[in-house]
Amino acid sequence: MHRRPLLIAAAAIAAASRAAAQEAWPTRPTTIVVPYVPGGPSDILARTLAQQLQARLGQPFVVENRTGANGAVAAQYVARQPPDGATLFVAASGILTINPLLIQRIGYDALRDFTPITIAISASNLLVVNPSVPANTLPELIAWLRANPDRASYGSSGIGSSEHLGMELFTQRTGTRATHVPYQGGGAAVTDLVGGTLQMALLNMATVLPQVQAGRLRAIAIGGRARHPLLPEVPTVMESGVADFTSGSWHSIVAPRGMAEPLAARIHGEVTAALQAPEVAQRLGATGFAVEAGSRAELTATIEAETMRWRDVVSRAGLAAG
Repeated sequence: MHRRPLLIAAAAIAAASRAAAQEAWPTRPTTIVVPYVPGGPSDILARTLAQQLQARLGQPFVVENRTGANGAVAAQYVARQPPDGATLFVAASGILTINPLLIQRIGYDALRDFTPITIAISASNLLVVNPSVPANTLPELIAWLRANPDRASYGSSGIGSSEHLGMELFTQRTGTRATHVPYQGGGAAVTDLVGGTLQMALLNMATVLPQVQAGRLRAIAIGGRARHPLLPEVPTVMESGVADFTSGSWHSIVAPRGMAEPLAARIHGEVTAALQAPEVAQRLGATGFAVEAGSRAELTATIEAETMRWRDVVSRAGLAAG
């Protein structure tokens, strides 16, 4: 007679116990997977977060660099891991919004295969040239490119990166041409840009800022909607005459798909609290990043909107996956 209420009560207790266990994250070492080589923006973010989260939670956090296929190797790996909080992924914007447009059978779906946590940081891209290029302003650079259509090459952190697609958008809007040279990370592109192998690049602010400040590269224009406080004298691309142009990147934190809501909410709370620590904002801000620490829903909406934005650029450039 009383068996059904007892079963219901037992089921409720079991569900509550599972939820409590899932909320108790982390219970063992957590790996933060980085899709690029050490030293770049993704790696800086991961190591800063690992330090903060370990201090906050008293649990070990380790950073693992899994490179290859412009982030697809790491993305595929994370998508196959259990959604237990032991694996997090620093996913750059291009991995979630551009790669799937460029690579057929990429092996992951940005919306289906990951649990969104937050957009962690964002940065404008900065258009820079080697000092040998005879241009100090954007109109002068455009004129030089038009007069030398086969001389210019530009570097990026990889095919499908925001830097690559940003330059594709730039050449489409200005009627210019330049040869793309992809690298495994922005640092390698900067090395060749400083050395003169490349003439120009539209690179992440954090990657290129030290070379601009040292006078080894010349800043031409900011890809964001507003000037950057670290380079207030450098105008935006739109200020310089190219309408409706923005180029930048963001880095998000995602987890494997299928994560229970209580655990995802717990991770979101801890990660955003770590990002908002004053020392974190100061460290990342000094390199050109702005801390975002937005909601999980904002990350999903941004992935959807930017995928639509870049689809047209990819199609016009003839880069779409067959």
